Amino acid sequence: MLFEKISDMPEAIWLDSGKPASLQGNLDIMSSAADIIIETRGSHSTVTDAHKTRISDDDPFKIAQDVLDPLLPLDACYEDLPFTGGLIGFFGYDLGRRLIDMPNKAKSLVDLPDMRIGRFLWALTVHHDTKTAEAIFHECCPNKLKSDVLKRLCDSPANEKVKEQDFRLTHSFTATTSKTEYIEAIATIKRYINSGDCYQTNFTQHFSAPYEGDEWRAYKRLREATASPYSAFWRWPSQALLSMSPERFLKILPQKMSNTLLVETKPIKGTMPRGKSAQEDFKNEEILRNSPKDRAENVMIVDLLRNDISKNCTAGTVRTPLLFALESFPNVHHLVSTVTGDLLPESSPLKLLRDCFPGGSITGAPKKRAMEIIEELEPLRRSIYCGSIGYLSANNHMDMNIAIRTIVASDKVMHCWGGGGIVADSVAENEFTESLDKIKLLLTTLEDSMDKPSTRT
Repeated sequence: MLFEKISDMPEAIWLDSGKPASLQGNLDIMSSAADIIIETRGSHSTVTDAHKTRISDDDPFKIAQDVLDPLLPLDACYEDLPFTGGLIGFFGYDLGRRLIDMPNKAKSLVDLPDMRIGRFLWALTVHHDTKTAEAIFHECCPNKLKSDVLKRLCDSPANEKVKEQDFRLTHSFTATTSKTEYIEAIATIKRYINSGDCYQTNFTQHFSAPYEGDEWRAYKRLREATASPYSAFWRWPSQALLSMSPERFLKILPQKMSNTLLVETKPIKGTMPRGKSAQEDFKNEEILRNSPKDRAENVMIVDLLRNDISKNCTAGTVRTPLLFALESFPNVHHLVSTVTGDLLPESSPLKLLRDCFPGGSITGAPKKRAMEIIEELEPLRRSIYCGSIGYLSANNHMDMNIAIRTIVASDKVMHCWGGGGIVADSVAENEFTESLDKIKLLLTTLEDSMDKPSTRT
């Protein structure tokens, strides 16, 4: 595996589009050895390079733009490349507290930054559709790093110095919220909906399990079980993220013919489990396709995202080319819609990301009130979960996921969340089951590493 050739380098990161046959999966981006790391916690950000660390209270998105700007401009010959050097990392859900005025009630789960991004000066891009790979080095990339990377990539097999440890959970996953508490929270949300506070609120529950061994081994287990088009693996001292996300948040792709930047967002709303037989699977597909509740839930979030991206798109260009498209994954079927627009010339990818953050599909509508209700009812902060992981290249290419189906590994504990959008006609028992359906395959795949069968119910 190509990533294993660089996996022991500092800040090695893989934006993984899943196995080549997976839905929409056609581009992987791998990199390492970021020359600058930005970490934001609350109102403070630290910016660390090879020489010093400085602390800033500036807007984290402005700091990110200031770090990216020295990589611009690029020659026209680089316009078509997906990544030419730029920013890779995560913008956690809790970064939204810097953008939206809301109470701070939920407890911090782990000591993770609200935002952690690196400036990476090289990347290996793997194109599954053409079965090609290319290493791209920005002109600022040090020659020593370039030589090291090329030597590693040309070595065969993967770097033998990398010694993987076994991975195992030492206890099955346990829920922070009881089923009774979950059902009571749904009732509270429905009261808010009936009183006109909101139309939809995304509510999630948290699970955790202690583990020992190598997070990379855990990621490979998950990838084998449920390859997903917007996955990611990134590890740094004592912490790692393992994302198997099926959802795109924001993509920007330059359009040569029109000299514009095309914005795309693909919200997921509507879920059904896969059937145990082909007949049952087809029946579940049809139930989901024709579900008035799921279609209405989807439309609510499409309207929210149309409004969000329109703040940075040229008037009249925001469109919805696809509504309620069915996408199927190893564990569930989803309804996915597509919204597009042309980015305003005076805007930028980071400004678009800031003005849309966090993604509407994992907050609810209206966004601010939904986030206030989430803060009231969810006992723990979401951390990376429901934030966004991805890249922003110096040539204005961007692709960011919604960090669902995402596991945070910190201090030898794995954390996972599952949830869904609650609307007026939601049935609490059904919502509880759906939230488990979405992550059951992740949890059971990792629990299979235990010495004895899972005891979780």
